[in-house]
Amino acid sequence: MTPNREQILAASAGWVAVLLNVIPGLGTGYLYQRRWRAYWITSALATSWFVAGAVLAQNADATAESQNQLVGLIGLIVLAVVTATEAGLAVKKVR
Repeated sequence: MTPNREQILAASAGWVAVLLNVIPGLGTGYLYQRRWRAYWITSALATSWFVAGAVLAQNADATAESQNQLVGLIGLIVLAVVTATEAGLAVKKVR
């Protein structure tokens, strides 16, 4: 008998999913939980953030470059925190 989606999610360790979403980031914890839709949404958001940063930085002067890098880093950290929180709450909800 193949386990269903909720059984797989309940069997996963919540702290592992949270840690994988924070440390390497980019939704890696969703791969651990086998939550493909959440992973692809997170990947699309991260890719969009990178592309937007690259497009907006094309005509920026040298003094704004460090500020642009800081904004980009903060955005990725926010994405990691949000996905880590969501992954942990999803496990808690299913259990």
